[in-house]
Amino acid sequence: MRACRPGKAGRLALLAAGLGLLSACGLFASLDPAPGPVAIGPADSLAGLEAKAARVVPSERQLRWQALEFQAFIHFGMNTFTDREWGEGTEDPELFNPTDFSADQWVEAVKAAGIRGLIVTAKHHDGFCLWPSRFTKHSVKSSPWRGGKGDVVGEVAAACRKGGLAFGVYLSPWDRHEPTYGDSPKYNEHFKSQLRELLTQYGEISEVWFDGACGEGPNGKKQVYDWPGYFALIRELQPDAVISIMGPDARWIGNEAGVTRESEWSVIPVVGQDDAPSETNPGGIAGLDAQAPDLGSMARIAEVAKRGGRLLWYPGQVDVSIRPGWFYHAAEDDRVKPLDQLLDIYYTSVGGNAQLLLNIPPDKRGRIHENDVRRLKELGDRLRATFAVNLAADGSSEWSGKGAKDAGPDPAGPGSGDDREIAGTYGFDRPKLFNVAMIRENIRFGQRVEAFALDAWDGKDWREIARGTTVGYQKLLRFPTVETDRVRLRILKARGQVSPILPPAGFGLFMDPSRLSLPAR
Repeated sequence: MRACRPGKAGRLALLAAGLGLLSACGLFASLDPAPGPVAIGPADSLAGLEAKAARVVPSERQLRWQALEFQAFIHFGMNTFTDREWGEGTEDPELFNPTDFSADQWVEAVKAAGIRGLIVTAKHHDGFCLWPSRFTKHSVKSSPWRGGKGDVVGEVAAACRKGGLAFGVYLSPWDRHEPTYGDSPKYNEHFKSQLRELLTQYGEISEVWFDGACGEGPNGKKQVYDWPGYFALIRELQPDAVISIMGPDARWIGNEAGVTRESEWSVIPVVGQDDAPSETNPGGIAGLDAQAPDLGSMARIAEVAKRGGRLLWYPGQVDVSIRPGWFYHAAEDDRVKPLDQLLDIYYTSVGGNAQLLLNIPPDKRGRIHENDVRRLKELGDRLRATFAVNLAADGSSEWSGKGAKDAGPDPAGPGSGDDREIAGTYGFDRPKLFNVAMIRENIRFGQRVEAFALDAWDGKDWREIARGTTVGYQKLLRFPTVETDRVRLRILKARGQVSPILPPAGFGLFMDPSRLSLPAR
């Protein structure tokens, strides 16, 4: 996390590298709880469970990951050249031969959208490696590309460093080419050897992305993955790397449509003590159904507590493709998602307490297609135009309610209703037009807000213009254009006392000029 900057409550600083907004300090910085799992069990009262849930906080690596907000997923490999989504592992390496490969073009295209990180498919299910692995011939070293001397992973890592993007790798545990797959001990050693290559040869790795695909090996036996061994190796070699999606740091949102839940919690209860994922339930660690409609409500926490388990900080990632497929298909050149659909995905993911991972597949040239490049720039231009000026930055704020000033000795202790139903009023020197609002909790103190509402002063009374449930890292709200010189944020319900997260770590009002409509008089 970057250092906090002084200023009026609600003042925001634009991140130099992109479109998002820098989290401000918040209060009571000395009360930073320690990250890590919190045990829950049948003996816990509902008030005790609420207090425990309020204490759960992210690790430093999770904080850095959340601040990325928007990343690119790059599916590129053998399937690009066979026009398939899943390969068989029997493809001839001679097929891999991009004619105009440019990792710099990838980085330039995704940065135009405001993207801050890139994850490349170093090896998909067909087992073809985009780096010259010493542990298989089924890689770029056996292809005609660059005379067998090429290294896609190396070129992309270098381009990301030059372009200021975080760099991550996807490595498929399922390998349909490797002969040892299905002989669990042998294949696990093979997989860890390839993982070690990726973690030691390409500089800093920000994220290691695993999915849960698992099939039978050529010997008819199902592979049993050594997840604890994989995790331990990553922690040893790249301790700052986030492990997702089949991993302990970030979870799958539960769909590939770009949709988040209305209440997206980062504080998640899980049954038992085992972090190892289950292939029968892809998208998270054992004991979690990543597709369940309710992952973190107090009712869900109480249900898990009856069986015994843990509360974890386990934020969601939204993976969705800019096209119907994950790999490039020429037949989909005219099916790039419309700008309005991408904006909807952005506001519900980046603006819904999740991280957006947008897949952008390069074509057979090894370049991102012109249609995708055009749409990425349109998206970035629209977001830049919207978030260029925080209209609330020069306002003054005043908070009312007991909880706004009285933290008490325990910032996570349960409070009375008066402690939680508090309001902050933001006033301006002159009326302002806006149609987007941003609210952030200081998640260093956990995720606490369960319900809130935003009001505008109409000259005679307060008029509610938006409301929501969870906030977390960030909530973005869109509504018809409002003109007012005062807005009020009401915290309707929260876990524990909310003093440590007030004023909000970020508050902003913005104008999307493409949605401008004058307010009714």
